[in-house]
Amino acid sequence: MRKGFTLIELLIVIAVIAILVGISLPRFRGMQAEGNTAKAAGELRALASAVESYYIHHSSEYPSQSMSVTSSWQSALTGASPKIISSTLSDPFKTTQQYSYATSAGSSSEYYVIFSVGPDGAAAIEGISTAGALTGDDAPGDDIYISNGTSAMGGIN
Repeated sequence: MRKGFTLIELLIVIAVIAILVGISLPRFRGMQAEGNTAKAAGELRALASAVESYYIHHSSEYPSQSMSVTSSWQSALTGASPKIISSTLSDPFKTTQQYSYATSAGSSSEYYVIFSVGPDGAAAIEGISTAGALTGDDAPGDDIYISNGTSAMGGIN
């Protein structure tokens, strides 16, 4: 009598392992997206607090969305006093890019929106109107955003 596994037994074990991996991998990717959504929501809340603090302490003006090439709107927040965020924050769905920010048109912008591109990696939000409504072809799409406009908060509870 020989000891060991037959080729058929090994193939069955490998097939079972492949099935288990096939079931668990999509669930893991879904959990990653949920984690990134939660991270974005938390960071957007912090950024909104920093923007509101900036507004209060800088003559009732929001940070400019058109900063120089070497400076971003988040840089204005990291250097503001009181300090709410100490470094710029990157969008978890596009780690090479910061969260997007837009203010309503005009010199005295009344509304702002801060947003993440969301799980699809493409921005549906293009900006915010002078009435406080989000603008864009499919706004807000799956973007995760926070705003002081009429659209309020999206994907953030």
